[in-house]
Amino acid sequence: MGLLVDGRWQEDASRTKDGHFIRPATQYRNYVTADGSPGPSGSGGFLAERGRYHLYVSLACPWAHRTLIFRKLKKLEDIISVSVTEPLYGKTGWEFGTTMPGATPDAVNGKATLAEIYLLADAHYSGRVSVPVLWDKKRRTIVNNESAEIIRMFNAAFDALTDAHADYYPAALRSAIDRINDLVYSTVNNGVYRSGFATTQQAYAEAARGVFATLDRLEDLLSRQRYLVGKQMTEADWRLFTTLIRFDAVYYSHFKCNVRRIADYPNLSNYLRDLYQVPGIAETVSIDHIKRHYYGSQRNVNPTGIVPIGPLLDFTAPHDRGRFA
Repeated sequence: MGLLVDGRWQEDASRTKDGHFIRPATQYRNYVTADGSPGPSGSGGFLAERGRYHLYVSLACPWAHRTLIFRKLKKLEDIISVSVTEPLYGKTGWEFGTTMPGATPDAVNGKATLAEIYLLADAHYSGRVSVPVLWDKKRRTIVNNESAEIIRMFNAAFDALTDAHADYYPAALRSAIDRINDLVYSTVNNGVYRSGFATTQQAYAEAARGVFATLDRLEDLLSRQRYLVGKQMTEADWRLFTTLIRFDAVYYSHFKCNVRRIADYPNLSNYLRDLYQVPGIAETVSIDHIKRHYYGSQRNVNPTGIVPIGPLLDFTAPHDRGRFA
């Protein structure tokens, strides 16, 4: 896995410090808003319009998966177009194509790689070439490549253009959602990567123990309520979902997070099935892409690139979360 430096692709420098995986910050942080005014960070000024924006994603990536979920929940499919990368990295990272079912060409800019999209926005770009990317067809630039902010835009900015008005970040619950997000991001969403990409025993053990300390805590929380902040489904649930759906297939073995499977947690496993069975969500999940990417592309973790044939997973099985209705 590499990166762009002053517009040129080069092999990856170390992403660890003292054996600990360090996730670099995303760089494009502009906002789409209902009236085109600047977003919460004070940056932006991109007006929500039908057909103006395009989403670049990978079905394998949990961060990109969040944006696909919100595009589905808010019925934005006819408002925001999408291109899906191949699951395997190419020589310069994410590539477009039709080798794997579910992958697509780049229908907007006609490029072969995501790196070329970054270079369209900035010919001298330096940094990671990551998904998701929200692209503005009118200004021909990247609006944002931070998934946490893209889902907030999808949640609210396009409400005048869709009849799906459910609010997954309601004002009354924002402080509770933010607290859960902070915990889940640091110890679970990013914690599995800190475990899998650690290069010392100490760094690995610290990260892996943190993953399960939080999963144990969430298991207890979900024994008392249906969703992470109570009775209402919020963005916190979907941010956790994209890690849970990958856990038993990938993180348990590939990233050595093998104390327990999600299937071994009664409440978390039922909660996972509850979310998966929300109408439209199953269409955003591709276990084939997920396994092919992690096992096949991350050769620093899995040198052979062999993709396991298991485990057998059934997210359509009945769940018991209705007991909280």
